Amino acid sequence: MGSTSGALEAVVSTTGQSVIQLSGISRSYDMGATTVTALDDVTLAIEPGEFVVVLGPSGSGKTTLLNLIGALDSPTSGSIVVAGHDITRAGRVDLARFRRQTVSFIFQTFNLFPGLTALENVQFGADVSGRADGRSRALEVLEMVNLSDRLQHFPHELSGGEQQRVAIARALSTGSPVLLADEPTGELDFATGVQILELLHDHTHRENTAVLIVTHNREISRVADRVIELGSGRILADGPPPGGTAQISELQW
Repeated sequence: MGSTSGALEAVVSTTGQSVIQLSGISRSYDMGATTVTALDDVTLAIEPGEFVVVLGPSGSGKTTLLNLIGALDSPTSGSIVVAGHDITRAGRVDLARFRRQTVSFIFQTFNLFPGLTALENVQFGADVSGRADGRSRALEVLEMVNLSDRLQHFPHELSGGEQQRVAIARALSTGSPVLLADEPTGELDFATGVQILELLHDHTHRENTAVLIVTHNREISRVADRVIELGSGRILADGPPPGGTAQISELQW
């Protein structure tokens, strides 16, 4: 992913205050004699404080889109600008710094450190992002996800849902301008899932953070500011939820 020599280039936004700009992005993978196109000529801009849900079936390109925005992968063609930095051809060192300071991730697989407690996992995220109040922020967000009684537990001592809430707390702790979530409610029961959606929704508007949630759960898209539907690597639709944005209390799944 990128060379070691390319530096992050600061650029001036060409679409107002967009925090994410993708221009003509494509991503293809060589699978033996076959080339698989995960994303095909995708162009979009996302503003600070937007709560965006990306919908699509398996193989539609949702996770690839998140990985490109988060600099976990690089495009085959096109350009990506996030928080004023062109990450398209940046090198490994600069991309690592970019990920620490600019984007937060909530992964399906949690990616918790097995040798760290819940508190230490969350504080690690806050510390790495450069916050001076890492421990107090970690305590604050763990209370927000109702895990104040599990601070000293290691991941193997937590249920799948509790591990997911630790991962969410770690993402909330950083203060990054972009938060990327891959099926953040997938391991949670309905009541906890609704609570997490409320936290992410409030975080979006309180911190002016751009939040992108990838999901196959169409019900979640009802509470988004904006819904982007992908199919076969292309944007099929992009706009507000059909029928308008619903209240989180109205959701059912």
